[in-house]
Amino acid sequence: MGLNVTRRFEFGGGSVLLGQDGAPVSFEHAADPDRLYLLDEALDTWHGPDHSWGSGFMITPEGSGRWASPVDLDWRADGVTARHRPLPGLGLEVTRRARNGRFTETYTWTNTGDHEIALTGLAVNTPIRDLYDGAATALARSCHAHVFTGGAWSWLLAEPMSGNAPLLGVIVREGSLWAYSVESRNRHTSSDARGHLLVHPTDHARNPDSFGGQPIFTLAPTESYQLTWEISWYDSREAFLADTDAPAELPALTAPAGDALRVELADGAKLVPGDGVAGDRVIATRHGVTYIDLERDGRRSRTGVAFLAPVRDLVEARIERILREHRPDERPEPDRYAFVPVDTRTGLRQTENAWPDWGHGGERVGMAVLLQQARLRGWGDQPAIDDALHGFAGFARRRLVRPDGSVGRSAGQGTEPLRLYNTPWLAHFFQTQFDLYGDAADLDLAASLLAASYALGVSDHLSIGHAEAVVAVAAALEGRGDLERAAALRKALIGHARRFADLGTDLPAHEVTYEQSMVAPLVSLLATAFTIQPDDHFLAPLRTAVRWLRAFGGPQPHVRLRDIGIRHWDGYWFGIDRQWGDTFPHYWSVLTAVALRQLPDELTDDETRRAADAIFAANLVDFGADGDATCAFIMPSCVDGRPAHRADPLANDQDWALALLLRSTPSRP
Repeated sequence: MGLNVTRRFEFGGGSVLLGQDGAPVSFEHAADPDRLYLLDEALDTWHGPDHSWGSGFMITPEGSGRWASPVDLDWRADGVTARHRPLPGLGLEVTRRARNGRFTETYTWTNTGDHEIALTGLAVNTPIRDLYDGAATALARSCHAHVFTGGAWSWLLAEPMSGNAPLLGVIVREGSLWAYSVESRNRHTSSDARGHLLVHPTDHARNPDSFGGQPIFTLAPTESYQLTWEISWYDSREAFLADTDAPAELPALTAPAGDALRVELADGAKLVPGDGVAGDRVIATRHGVTYIDLERDGRRSRTGVAFLAPVRDLVEARIERILREHRPDERPEPDRYAFVPVDTRTGLRQTENAWPDWGHGGERVGMAVLLQQARLRGWGDQPAIDDALHGFAGFARRRLVRPDGSVGRSAGQGTEPLRLYNTPWLAHFFQTQFDLYGDAADLDLAASLLAASYALGVSDHLSIGHAEAVVAVAAALEGRGDLERAAALRKALIGHARRFADLGTDLPAHEVTYEQSMVAPLVSLLATAFTIQPDDHFLAPLRTAVRWLRAFGGPQPHVRLRDIGIRHWDGYWFGIDRQWGDTFPHYWSVLTAVALRQLPDELTDDETRRAADAIFAANLVDFGADGDATCAFIMPSCVDGRPAHRADPLANDQDWALALLLRSTPSRP
């Protein structure tokens, strides 16, 4: 391990190793001995003592301080007590005990001075190893960190990326957590590392309005604030959730605007009175996230739910905004028919600025796909949509399709590396153009693009939407009597799926070395192949891939978090604020919903159907009833000290959330 570990304490079938400073350096379990639940300084070179488990910082109006190494240690047979002096007049005592199958930590901050002190910031490091160091390694050694900071109702769950037990859970029993933040997120750690996770009894000093509002704790002389959590091993999420002693259950986290959302309250719990609260029900008439507060035994909790405008209303409002703001009509033809990002603060269209994720193609194709899906349903201004789609088709043919059949993400003439992601988006677009307008040249181009992608190496790639594009194009070709080309595409897809079925965990690195938007296309690929050619060769790896996919999304009772695949880089690459950190929900989280809806009967049940519906619904919170949108909502209260928990002002690529919801739902004109 490369760590000078001094004591091991057994609990619940596993153990914790405490270092010289009395803080945990690793949690280990014999059932998964290679799993690293915490970051390891010897392997993860960007991790160090400043972010060791239990270190942290405090902020007061009179000054701020950090703690790491204690000034005093008192080792016991079942643990240790560590004492720190982060500030003059403020002491911290941390007790760690392994008892009754659990490892319990208590943090007690005490005013040792002679005057009242206000605590406006408290943070505790919890460096769970949420790290993508290659698919095989991540699945074997890393964990997803599912974090819920709901006041008294707070917990963390380190779930192996494989989706297998044992899971390591941290449950707050005394005190509260009202926010979490992330540190060590920058170009050095880049997209493969989630960073260091910190949990906060309060982050008021840095972001007072985050997570529905941050408290201030006032301590009189000799008065203390105490935070206690229990750490245990669990065989399943269900066992962990049963142990959290939740004050409520929320089977649904969304409801139509104007309808009531029912909260199933535990004994002794009640909803805090407020606008729209009536007994065990909450009602809101405006589209968006609503916070609800609960009380039980004098302790307050909070979570977020959403009340949603009708999907058609959101789509039509968004389409009107796209047609009005997202087309660069100042450019000559055909470039004026592209779709580009917009700074929603001003309505100003964003130029590419040599930044590929602000380009004229790539993910921006989602805007054109959304227009198509609306047109199929008869929604929106039909003549305006027709004009926009014909114009974009001409632009894409002339500016995005390359001579070798690859697809660019910029209209520029400069050298651009091959990006296989772009092809299925445009191929499926042209297939839908054929469905809408009947031009055989569109279908021919769609088929040619997919055939070219196989020649260019897509059999070694998990392109988003590829399986769906092949199915749609092959069906259209078959409908026109072109059985040979249809069969060739399906045969290529079957071979593609067989290759990945045989790879196991050894998935090739993509733009991120391992991520939810690799595993969701893997599930879609295997499910599609099984539908075309039922074969147990696909079913067993499909079952495993579904487990990997579901592990990305946690069970938090919050509309932005439950079932939503973890992503933590899109704000930097696609936003205008260039901010790293957790993006919840990111629109590509709907790929999980798409994949779950594609599962064969053998793997489909009420839970997969519920999760798919919930993921699609949660993503609607990133759209406004007025057609506004954001490419990224950065969830933590702060990232590397910069306030977050807000929407990036750039409307960019988020329309895939609406487009794929409609594409995955039967058309009803």
